[in-house]
Order: sequence, then structure tokens, then C-alpha cells
Amino acid sequence: MSEAMVEERRPGDTDLHRRQRGKNLVVAGFLLVMAMLFFALTIVRMGDKV
Repeated sequence: MSEAMVEERRPGDTDLHRRQRGKNLVVAGFLLVMAMLFFALTIVRMGDKV
């Protein structure tokens, strides 16, 4: 291998790592949306009682 190829290879830069990072971002987004939905529903239900 040439030195240029070795320098370009970094940990976390493989296709497997990119796919896993994408999946992690999707799961994190889903959890964030679910938490916001739960929070909003809780506020709405508490608002009805007051």
C-alpha cells in the first residue's frame, strides 16, 4: 500500500461504520420524536384537568 492510502484510512470510515452510524442516527431521531410526542401528550392531558 502506498502512504497516501494508509493516511486516508481512518477508524470509522468504512462502509460498515457509515451504515451503522446511519442506523444509529435514525434510532436516535425516532427516540427523540417519541419523547417529544409523549411530552406533548402529557401536557395536553394535564391541561384538560386545570
